[in-house]
Amino acid sequence: MRIELTGIGKRFRWEWILKNVNLDLQPGQAYAVTGPNGAGKSTLLKLISGHLTPSKGKIRFSLDQSPIEINKVFRQVAYAAPYIELIEEFTLPESILFHHKFQPLRDGLDASGLMDLLGFPASARKKQVRHFSSGMKQRLKLALSICSRTSVLLLDEPSTNLDTQGVEWFHGLIRDFTGPERLVVVASNVEVDLAFCGPRINILDLKS
Repeated sequence: MRIELTGIGKRFRWEWILKNVNLDLQPGQAYAVTGPNGAGKSTLLKLISGHLTPSKGKIRFSLDQSPIEINKVFRQVAYAAPYIELIEEFTLPESILFHHKFQPLRDGLDASGLMDLLGFPASARKKQVRHFSSGMKQRLKLALSICSRTSVLLLDEPSTNLDTQGVEWFHGLIRDFTGPERLVVVASNVEVDLAFCGPRINILDLKS
């Protein structure tokens, strides 16, 4: 999917978080959004995902050169971030099946295969998510988003709560499940999160 931002601004009360943003995000590219904490990186991702409405300007979503209505964009976007919570009362299989109702998994992958990819102990399949460690929860968030059959993947600080092995696992998922037509945007200040990205967007350049 292609996402075009033209003259975008976002204001919360009297403070402009972003101003005069013009971006053309192309399919097949992995973009890195960098900048200080609190400067608007997460706000930009929420605008790109369609979760936030801009205070001014226009966002255009298109797939194969055909426009997509804003109320249908969510079907094309997978999103993982520290502020997006899992349903903690669900077990692991229930979490995957619930997610699958809204976004199917990549071709050739089913719930059992996704559980295998996570690499959790067999006992974890019977536990509620609230009993998972912070690292296990982050792995689940990343697996659900990266392995979804969507044309856009948005990741905010993806290595949060991951150890060295977890970061390697994350990079493996990106390599195996991000095809040549998928648009990826990663917001982070941690270089290991951005290792596979190409174009860089400094959030400070989008505030004036």
